Amino acid sequence: MTTLVTRLMSLQLPRTALPQTVLIAAWFLSMVSLPIALWTVGEQAIVYGTIASVLLLVSATCVIIAQAWGWRRALLSAVIVALLGWSIEFVGSKTGFPFGRYSYTSALQPQLLGVPLLIPLAWLMMMPPAWAVAQCLIGSLETPPRRAAFVGLSALAFTAWDLYLDPQMVNWGFWVWHEPGALHYFGIPLVNYMGWILAALLMTAAVRPPRLPRRAIVPLLAIYGITIFLQTIGVGLLWGMPGPALCGFAAMGTLLLLTVRRLRAS
Repeated sequence: MTTLVTRLMSLQLPRTALPQTVLIAAWFLSMVSLPIALWTVGEQAIVYGTIASVLLLVSATCVIIAQAWGWRRALLSAVIVALLGWSIEFVGSKTGFPFGRYSYTSALQPQLLGVPLLIPLAWLMMMPPAWAVAQCLIGSLETPPRRAAFVGLSALAFTAWDLYLDPQMVNWGFWVWHEPGALHYFGIPLVNYMGWILAALLMTAAVRPPRLPRRAIVPLLAIYGITIFLQTIGVGLLWGMPGPALCGFAAMGTLLLLTVRRLRAS
């Protein structure tokens, strides 16, 4: 992880990167301060800390893609991801497709028809970093085979994050699984991860992201790397779930390592 962070830091950012840098720094501080707030304020700090961290990170990713694509294209992409995210979660929580049977608790507010409004923002905050990983690994997006490979890799890069996330969120009581089934991942049904892949495929195909310039790639990869760092320590040490922490580190870390090597070589 130290090597990955060092390599990312060696990739220079332009001076126009100040807004997203401030937002990323604020997100990082909100995540780091969460355990301290839990110990001093109580369990309600987890809810408020989660809301703050999502809002800060989604703001950062939206600023990054807006500077890369223009605000109109970025806003359209954000609306597509957010609407699809809410719609998929609504259908999933009511029918069990495509994630398996689960339901949200009342912990995260506000909610629309039983789905916390924070959830589609969480989809939005990590889709652009997944697009950055996929673009670096695929290279050109001009041909249909490469575009299809980009969509598939984006879905995998995004779903790798859930190896950390779902066990952690269930542990915090944000949602519950009704039927984990015989085939599960630390209490999370394996079908959930197929659902994540399917949803991420749909979102990426619907948005059809334009190429990201290098000035956008670097901060998005930094977000991906910082997420690995924070989640590995948080899930593994602070929240006492070393299994999901190791699996998430292996999946996201491998993708980031390959990505940074490819980016530096180019």
